[in-house]
Amino acid sequence: MSGPLLSRRHHLGTGVLLVLVGGFLGTLGRYGVESLLPAGDGWPWGTLTANVTGAFALGALLETLAQRGVESRVGRRVRLFAGTGVLGGYTTYSTYAVETDRLLAGGQDFLAMAYVVLTLLAGLGAAAVGVWLAAGRRLVAEGQEPVDPDSNRGGGSDGRDGRDGRDGRDGRDGEGR
Repeated sequence: MSGPLLSRRHHLGTGVLLVLVGGFLGTLGRYGVESLLPAGDGWPWGTLTANVTGAFALGALLETLAQRGVESRVGRRVRLFAGTGVLGGYTTYSTYAVETDRLLAGGQDFLAMAYVVLTLLAGLGAAAVGVWLAAGRRLVAEGQEPVDPDSNRGGGSDGRDGRDGRDGRDGRDGEGR
C-alpha cells in the first residue's frame, strides 16, 4: 500500500499511540493525587482536585493551541498527547459519578449534591481561568497590555480596539461600512 491511505493509517497510528502514552501518564498522575488526598472523611478530595486542576490545564492548553491559528501537525500531536491523553487520563468523570453514587447510597444526599455542583462549577471556573491566563500571557509576550472589553482603554475614538485594526464586532475592519 502507498499514497494517501498509508499516510492516513500512519497518522491514525501515531495519534492512537500519543493518546495511549499520554493517558497512561495522566492516569499515573491521578493515582498520585488520589494517594496524596484520600477520601477518608467521605469527601472525594483526590478526584475533585484532579478534575478541577485538569480542567484548568485543559483550558490553558486549548487556548494556547488556538492562538496559533490553524492546527499544525505538531499542534495536533500536542493536543492528542497532552489534551486527550494526559489530561483525559488525569481527569476522571467516571470516578466522579461512582463517588456521587456512593455518597447517595450512603444516605449523604446533601454531600452528594454539593459534590456534584462544586465539581461542575469549580471545573468550569478553572477552565475559564486557564483560558484567561493563557490569553493574557500571549498579550504580555507580544508586549501588549490585556484590554478590558468593557472599557475604552486601548481603543481610539473610531471604536477599534487599537491592536489589529479590527473593531472586534464582526471581524471586518472599521472602514467602509
